[in-house]
Amino acid sequence: MDPVKKTVFLDRDGVINRDSPDYIKSWKEFEFLPGSLEALKLLTENHFTIILISNQSIINRGMVTESTLEHIFSMMKKAIKAQGGKLTDIFYCPHRPEENCSCRKPAPGMVLSAQKKYNLDLASSFFVGDNAKDIECAKNAGCGYSILVKTGNEQKALKSLTQTNNTPDHVTENLLEAARLIINHFNSDNPLQ
Repeated sequence: MDPVKKTVFLDRDGVINRDSPDYIKSWKEFEFLPGSLEALKLLTENHFTIILISNQSIINRGMVTESTLEHIFSMMKKAIKAQGGKLTDIFYCPHRPEENCSCRKPAPGMVLSAQKKYNLDLASSFFVGDNAKDIECAKNAGCGYSILVKTGNEQKALKSLTQTNNTPDHVTENLLEAARLIINHFNSDNPLQ
């Protein structure tokens, strides 16, 4: 079977929903960013495999239980589905940075697990994130394109990425603009370089 070419990896906080310095610990604290539900609907309608890749150290920090996090994800998926979108899968890392696991972004573990599970062609895939770890993860995993959205930690991320000569392939205002760019890439005679 041929590898799946139309794949979009998404970070969650700062991309789909508003980020919080205090973490998102309940569904009540979860707030979709403007345009993110429409973006997910557009990607779904255009037959993309959409996979969430999220660091969730709140588990091992003891701030929420795994079942609480699963509840947040479940409610998020229901809200996305109600608007015509669909997440193919969710991969998350529960570890704290000092645990030095192979799954916490910028390590590529979650992306590589998704690639293996779904037979994904990483070279043609997109990774959309709002911080340096997302862009570094995309590059570490061999994703074809990285997009930094301005709805999270964009300024800090760009400064850090520029210092390490690791800049994203594109910067967009938000996930909706990123989704349109991705769709145009696959539908165009002149795809992104």
